[in-house]
Amino acid sequence: MTIQQVLLLLLLWIWLPHPCHTEMLFRRTPDLRPKSFGGRASGNDGKAIHRQKRGWMWNQFFLLEEYTGSDYQYVGKLHSDQDKGDGSLKYILSGDGAGTLFIIDEKTGDIHATRRIDREEKAFYTLRAQAINRRTLRPVEPESEFVIKIHDINDNEPTFPEEIYTASVPEMSVVGTSVVQVTATDADDPSYGNSARIIYSILQGQPYFSVEPETGIIRTALPNMNRENREQYQVVIQAKDMGGQMGGLSGTTTVNITLTDVNDNPPRFPQSTVHLRVPESSPVGTAIGSVKATDADTGKNAEVEYRIIDGDGTDMFDIVTQKDTQEGIITVRKPLDYETRRLYTLKVEAENTHVDPRFYYLGPFKDTTIVKISVEDVDEPPIFSRSSYLFEVHEDIELGTIIGTVMARDPDSASSPIRFSLDRHTDLDRIFNIHSGNGSIYTSKPLDREISQWHNLSVIASEINNPKDTARVPVYVRILDVNDNAPQFAVFYDTFVCENARAGQLIQTISAVDKDDPLGGQKFFFSLAAVNPNFTVQDNEDNTARILTRRNGFSRHEISTYLLPVVISDNDYPIQSSTGTLTIRVCACDSQGNMQSCSAEALLLPAGLSTGALVAILLCIIILLVIVVLFAALKRQRKKEPLILSKEDIRDNIVSYNDEGGGEEDTQAFDIGTLRNPAAIEDKKLRRDIIPETLFVPRRTPSAPDNTDVRDFINQRLKEHDTDPSAPPYDSLATYAYEGNDSIAESLSSLESGTTEGDQNYDYLREWGPRFNKLAEMYGGGESDKDTS
Repeated sequence: MTIQQVLLLLLLWIWLPHPCHTEMLFRRTPDLRPKSFGGRASGNDGKAIHRQKRGWMWNQFFLLEEYTGSDYQYVGKLHSDQDKGDGSLKYILSGDGAGTLFIIDEKTGDIHATRRIDREEKAFYTLRAQAINRRTLRPVEPESEFVIKIHDINDNEPTFPEEIYTASVPEMSVVGTSVVQVTATDADDPSYGNSARIIYSILQGQPYFSVEPETGIIRTALPNMNRENREQYQVVIQAKDMGGQMGGLSGTTTVNITLTDVNDNPPRFPQSTVHLRVPESSPVGTAIGSVKATDADTGKNAEVEYRIIDGDGTDMFDIVTQKDTQEGIITVRKPLDYETRRLYTLKVEAENTHVDPRFYYLGPFKDTTIVKISVEDVDEPPIFSRSSYLFEVHEDIELGTIIGTVMARDPDSASSPIRFSLDRHTDLDRIFNIHSGNGSIYTSKPLDREISQWHNLSVIASEINNPKDTARVPVYVRILDVNDNAPQFAVFYDTFVCENARAGQLIQTISAVDKDDPLGGQKFFFSLAAVNPNFTVQDNEDNTARILTRRNGFSRHEISTYLLPVVISDNDYPIQSSTGTLTIRVCACDSQGNMQSCSAEALLLPAGLSTGALVAILLCIIILLVIVVLFAALKRQRKKEPLILSKEDIRDNIVSYNDEGGGEEDTQAFDIGTLRNPAAIEDKKLRRDIIPETLFVPRRTPSAPDNTDVRDFINQRLKEHDTDPSAPPYDSLATYAYEGNDSIAESLSSLESGTTEGDQNYDYLREWGPRFNKLAEMYGGGESDKDTS
C-alpha cells in the first residue's frame, strides 16, 4: 500500500464512530500503595486503618469538528462503580460549555454535544464531572477534571493577506532573480495531518516567472527580459493545502510585476545631418535651433549631454542641454556676418550621463550628427569705425571749428550711403552740430569749460536708402581750460580796524579763487591799486595776503569806513587780474582788541552805560508794555460778561433802581401820558453789548398832554441804559417809581374783571405781538368758553 492509501484509510477510520473508544473512558484501578491481603492494617497506636480506593479515572475525550448529523453528537459516557443501576446516583457536569454546548444524562452519564463545533474557534474544552447521591445530594465520588479535544478536519482553504501584490524587478535580470515572496495561511491544525501544509504553484505568468513550492518566492525564469519590449506582467499564484495532493483546498492571489528600467540603450540621432538657418543680425546668445537624440530608456537612464566636438564653427556657436526636454539648444556665440562667411558645419555628440558598467558590451552609449548652419543676409545698420569717440578742444576756439569726425559704413554688399545726425536730447543747448555727409562735428556756440567741462553726445548714423536702419555711437567732448577768468576774493570779508590800532597791526587775512584750472596749479599775487597812507598789503606767497595798518589810531568821528582796492592777479598765460575792494570799518575796541561798537551813534550814549545795560532796559520796557496790554484785555473781557448767566433767567427779571416816588396819592407830580406820545419818543438806539431782536410794534393810543419833566427823565434813563454795556436784556423790566394818570388802555389786571368781563374785548391783545399771546389766550379763551356754555 502507498502512503496516500494509508492516509486515506486513517482519515476514514477517524470519521467512523468507535463505541469502544467513547462508551467507557474510565476504569477501576487499584490504589498506588501496596495492597494488604487482610484488608486491614494497624498503625503504631494499634488502631486499624481502612484503605480507600479511587472510584474512577478517565483519559481525554475526542470529538470531530463540523459534525453534520441531525442528532446530538455523542461524546462519551461517565460511569461510577457506586452506580447500581437503580437510579440512585446523579451525574453532574460543569466547566467550559457545560449545560449549553455539552449536556449529560443525569442517570446514565452519557455526554452529547448540542451543536457543530469548530476547532478554529476553540481547540479543546475543560470540564469537571461528579457523581452524587440523588437523595442526599452528597458526592459519592470526588470531582474530577477531564478534557474534550476537538479533532481537526480540512475545512479551511489557504488565504493570502493581499488580493493583489505589486512588485518590480530590473530588466535584463539573470534567471532566478528574486522578485517577491507571497505567503498564505491556513486556519487548520498544523500539528494534525496535512490540513495546514501548503504548497505554492504558478497558474499564470509562465514562462517568464516561477515560484518556489515551499516558500512562495517568485523568481525570474527567462534571461534578458527587456522593458522596452514588455513592461508589465501579471502572475497568478495558487496555495494548496494537504501538501498539494488531490482533495486539498486552495486559494489564489495576483502579483503585478513591473520591469524597471536600466540603461541598456544608447542615445540615437534620428538624422545623420541637420540643417539650420540663422540671420546674420542675430545677437549673441540667440537660440537658432535644436537637436535631439532619442533614448528608449526612461528617467536618469535617458539623460543625455550634448557637446560640439568638431567643425569649423566651434568658436561661433555653443550648445546647451535642456534638461526638461533632453534637447541640445544651439546658440550664437559670436556676432555673425553674412559678407564674411555664409555656412558653418558642426559635429554634435550626444552621450548618456549615467552608464551602467554591466552593459558596456551594448555600447558605446553615445551618437553623433552633423549640423549645417546657413547664415542669411539681412539689411544691417551702419557700423561705426569705433565703439566710442573722445575729442578734446580748447574752450576759446572760434565758432564753426571742427572738433572731430566720426566714420561709419554700411556692412551690406549694397554699401548704401550714410547720413549722420546728432541726438538733440544729448545736446539740448545746441552747442555742437554735425555734417550729415562726412560726420564732421563742429561748434555752433561758444564753449566755456567753467560751465561744462564734458559734453556727452550721441551720433546717429542711418542708411539713405533705408532710414530705419540706424546705429548710435557715444562721442565724449572734453573742454580744455584756457586762462580766461581773473581771480577774485574767496569770500566776502567783514573787516574792521580798532580806533586804538597801532601801525603794522594785522587786521585781515585774505585769499582768492579762480575758476580756471591751470596745469601747474593756482598761483595768485596781491597788491594795492594805489599807495594808501592808512593800510598796506603784504603777500604771503601762499595764495593769501595780510592787510596791515600803516599809522597809529583811527577816529570814527572823522572817517567811519575806509575802502581799500586790492589787485589780485594769476601767473598763467595770458595773465588775468581783478580788483577787489575791502570795506574797513572803524570800531571801538577794548584793551584786548575785541570790537565793541562800530556805529557813530554809539558815541551819543552815556559813557558809563554799557551795551548789557541797554539790553536790560529795553527788556524791562517790553515787559511793562505786555503787562499793560494783558490788564486792559482782561478788564475789557470782564465787562463783556453778561449780567444774567443762567439760560433760564433770560426773561421776566425785575431790576430795581431804588428810586422811590411820592406814593399812590401823588398823582400830579408827573404826567405818564408822555410815554404814549409818539412825538416825544426819540429814535430808538440799539444796545452795544447784545444784538437786538425785532420788537413788536406797540399799539398806538391817543397822546396825553406833554410833560417835559417825565420825558426828560425817561430819555435820560434810556441814554444811560443804551450806553451801559452791563445793562440787563430787553425782556427785563425797569421800574422808575413814577406813576401818573390812569392809562386810557385801562388796567390789564383781572382783579376787577368780574364786573366788566362781559363788556371787555381782548382781541386787540393778539395784535400786540407774540409777547401778549398768552394773555390773549387767557382772556379770549375764557370768553369763548363762556359763550359755548
